[in-house]
Amino acid sequence: MNKGRLFLLSCLALLSTSICFAVVGDIMGALKTQFVLNNEQVGYIGGASLWGFTVSIFALGPLVDALGMKNLLRFAFLCHFAGPLIMILAVLTGGTAAFWTLFLGALVVSIANGTVEAVCNPLIATLYAEEKTRKLNQFHVWFPGGILIGGVTCFLLNKYEIGNWQLKLALIFVPTVVYGLLLLGQRFPATERVESGISFAGMVRGALGRPLFLILLACMAITASLELGPGRWVPAVLTAGGIAGILVLAYINGLMAVLRSVAGPVVHRLSPTGILVCSAILAGAGLYWFSFSETTAMAFASATLFAVGICYFWPTMLGVVSERVPKSGALGLALMGGMGMLVVGLVTTPQMGRVADRYLHEHLHATATRSALQQVVDVYPGAAVSLPAAHRKDVEAAVRAANDVLAAGTLPLGDTALALRSALSSTPPGEPATAAKGAVEAVLNPADNYGGRMSFRYVAPFSLVIILVFGILYLRDRAAGGYKAEKITA
Repeated sequence: MNKGRLFLLSCLALLSTSICFAVVGDIMGALKTQFVLNNEQVGYIGGASLWGFTVSIFALGPLVDALGMKNLLRFAFLCHFAGPLIMILAVLTGGTAAFWTLFLGALVVSIANGTVEAVCNPLIATLYAEEKTRKLNQFHVWFPGGILIGGVTCFLLNKYEIGNWQLKLALIFVPTVVYGLLLLGQRFPATERVESGISFAGMVRGALGRPLFLILLACMAITASLELGPGRWVPAVLTAGGIAGILVLAYINGLMAVLRSVAGPVVHRLSPTGILVCSAILAGAGLYWFSFSETTAMAFASATLFAVGICYFWPTMLGVVSERVPKSGALGLALMGGMGMLVVGLVTTPQMGRVADRYLHEHLHATATRSALQQVVDVYPGAAVSLPAAHRKDVEAAVRAANDVLAAGTLPLGDTALALRSALSSTPPGEPATAAKGAVEAVLNPADNYGGRMSFRYVAPFSLVIILVFGILYLRDRAAGGYKAEKITA
């Protein structure tokens, strides 16, 4: 068993996971435009790449010992290839089929991501049993680190107009190939729970029979929602407001990676529960401030506070469970990660999309919106005469959608935004059509930005709940003489 190589392999597998997160976050706007999707549909695609994580971690996490760490990482390797390929194939379909193809691909990707989390967290806890919180933080450097790498790469591809969203998805293949090669010929240890002679039933009792674990499980839903829910929307929301959203996301994750890499002194000085209290305060304040960011300077300033707040959430929550409820073993870590992704994927991300759609509609200027759609109706048909039949069909669909909205009298919720996006995705050539597209963008982009920022404000108050819970845990530790990790015994 090569301890260093196993740690490196784990980091690269997590790098594939995080690049998936960065790329899907960056291409959400492109998918919305090309396939004429609403925010809720895009939220379900973004959410699928999170909650599918839950399916695999709940199903496979408790079976890490039975199925074998190496076999599960081989499965993750295959899914990290298949998921992006399925999403790329969405270009061969259209309409509802495209949505479901994108959804399925995102789901397969997230199954790979969940499998990596299910295997690598107990692997790190076993390899470094005496310093779990520190090493889990160092391992999880590669989640924000990968988002930084993926985010900057996507930004450069956008800036220099190289490739498209399919090329961005192909970035996932690079670290996947490397960690697949590192898997060859490696031996894996038994988990700490198995080495200590704790039975599977004992592991279940060690998790579900401890009130502390159940409290932390509920808190994980909130900490993950504060971290990952807004992170999914940052590029699309800020870009709609004229800010380089993918760079802000890259900056957030670069700062998180740096802070996680120096987690040792922070853990020693504050204790894990002290870190969680401080993180909850800063994350809530940073996200609320973020919701007011209408300039690049304000976006980066609020992003700094937000990043400092969320950077230690995920690995420290896992570290506390592994140190304070050690008999929960791989099951406890799997339930924690699964709970976080389940809530973010099925609840937080789609709900943020729904909130964004509602506030987007309220922010649309009725007169300007009707004027922009009228330009589409007047200009697009004549400009599309010389186009191929397939493209002309898209233009005709956009014109019909615009006419339906204009005929409705008051702007209909949902349909108005879809009509505007349809006009953007099917703009025919020519100066008049380009001018009409500009009028549509002038109406839609500010409203999209406002709706997205309001969805950030919707999530921020949940930080008050975990400030209270973590504060109580921290004070209890202080009263007992300080934070103490429990030793696992049979």
